[in-house]
Amino acid sequence: MSGSVRPVVLGVAGGSGAGKSTVVRELRRILGPARSSVIHHDAYYRDLSRLSPSERAATNFDHPDSLETELLVDHLRLLRDGFPVEVPAYDFNTHTRREEAHPLRPRPVLLVDGILVLADTRLRSLMDIKVFVDTDEESRLQRRIRRDTRDRGRTRDSVLAQFNDTVRPMHLEFVEPSKAHADVVIRNGAQNRTAVFCVANRVRRLLAQRLPPPPVL
Repeated sequence: MSGSVRPVVLGVAGGSGAGKSTVVRELRRILGPARSSVIHHDAYYRDLSRLSPSERAATNFDHPDSLETELLVDHLRLLRDGFPVEVPAYDFNTHTRREEAHPLRPRPVLLVDGILVLADTRLRSLMDIKVFVDTDEESRLQRRIRRDTRDRGRTRDSVLAQFNDTVRPMHLEFVEPSKAHADVVIRNGAQNRTAVFCVANRVRRLLAQRLPPPPVL
């Protein structure tokens, strides 16, 4: 990427299971994988290796304090300035960071996704477009059950208990209010193809405005 062109930073927030990842994948498909990078707030969960397994399991992972957002802010600033970063690799089964990290190079579009990315003033200040994926609670819960039982070795009962104990209260306290900061609200996730295409076109317009004018011959 040319260092003279500042990338467009697009934040995608919404409740757990709202369909953020699907929206991000669709946006990246439309915009082109070679022109876009994705950075997940989930990768920045704090390393809990110092805690016992029972203490890790009792952690409220839906509270902003569970994430090292300050590191994500630093990484976004570097990416905007044209520098690569090393994104942490998080193990959701052990709630620890792996030794390896994922190198991420800056591209013209940076897609930042996570339930709390619009709840943090520092992150919002770095975004050019802010999107909130709005999905009803029952749909979000069913998607979370499918994901956590399939990908994270959880039981249905444990997912339901966590949803009632922390996910729903934190959604109401932090996630839902952050919708007020969104420039675009996408209802029904990636199924709302019209809204997704409108966001992609908005990104394209911003990119076009930042490209240097062609030389006069």
